[in-house]
Amino acid sequence: MKTIGYAAHSADTPLVAYHFERRNLRPNDVAIEILYSGVCHSDLHTVNGDWGEQPYPLVPGHEIVGRVLEVGPDVTKYKVGQNVAVGCMVDSCQTCDQCHNHEEQYCRNGMTPTYGAPDRITEEITQGGYSKHIVVREEFVLNVPEKLDMKRAAPILCAGITTYSPLRTFGVKEGSRVGVIGLGGLGHMAVQIAVAMGAEVTVISRSTDKEDEAKELGAKGILSSSDEAALEAAASSFDVIIDTVPVKHDLNPYTPLLDVDGTLVIVGQVGPLNEPSAAPLIMGRRRVAGSLIGGIKETQEVLDFCAKHNIHPKCEMIAMEDINKAYKTLEKGDIAHRFVIDMTAFEA
Repeated sequence: MKTIGYAAHSADTPLVAYHFERRNLRPNDVAIEILYSGVCHSDLHTVNGDWGEQPYPLVPGHEIVGRVLEVGPDVTKYKVGQNVAVGCMVDSCQTCDQCHNHEEQYCRNGMTPTYGAPDRITEEITQGGYSKHIVVREEFVLNVPEKLDMKRAAPILCAGITTYSPLRTFGVKEGSRVGVIGLGGLGHMAVQIAVAMGAEVTVISRSTDKEDEAKELGAKGILSSSDEAALEAAASSFDVIIDTVPVKHDLNPYTPLLDVDGTLVIVGQVGPLNEPSAAPLIMGRRRVAGSLIGGIKETQEVLDFCAKHNIHPKCEMIAMEDINKAYKTLEKGDIAHRFVIDMTAFEA
């Protein structure tokens, strides 16, 4: 299938239009016309080479919403015309214990990311959602609930599942006390999801500039991480803290905020952190953990959860041609919404 997208050809050049071929359908494949594609901070890190060498040319994008164009003969769950979604993975071995446990993101043999990795069968490099079409095996395609706004659903496929999964894993429920470090693309989803779970949510940020935005999303307010007196007063006041900061930073101001048996979960930074002190961990039986997206079953769960609770990402729609401007905005700092590319207006 011939298609067009926007690709990075190196770490230091802008994304440009790129014509390429999608694979022919295998028996269990679904061909999708992409309608909307979210822009994730990890797209920027990847194309910039922040996480290592990349197989350029590279079409980013792993927050994908679209419509089924064609299905292989063995496909049973989807039909032509159905609204569907694709997230951060397009394949895994399907045979290991983690795949059988519906946690394909931790596949023992390595899951296949939506872009920038060899296809499990042909070893062609996968290309992502900044394009008109994509072909994905049925097991990694998701249903978009009717109650979700198609234009605003795409970021749930990464920002949504990345925050939903640790909130569920670490037991957030009615009455839980949750802190969210950062009110960017991930943070603004974490707040909404935790509030819908019944938690009391506080945003933790360097300043209180975004306090109105935090309260609009359901948080009770902002705790300033630059206010030492406020941090000291908030000691031992959280059960779970979701850390969405996407760059190297210091955990030491945050770990004392956890109550006994509390957990700080890193979902933003993939890489080095400042040297942590073990003292608050030992003295309060506190934990620092990490979490990677979620499995396919859990990703469908968060789509359904967001539909049930009318949770949508705050989105700024952009044209495909404006992607480099959006990247420049992201480079200046995380923003309290997600950019979403309107692929319906992108012409080959």
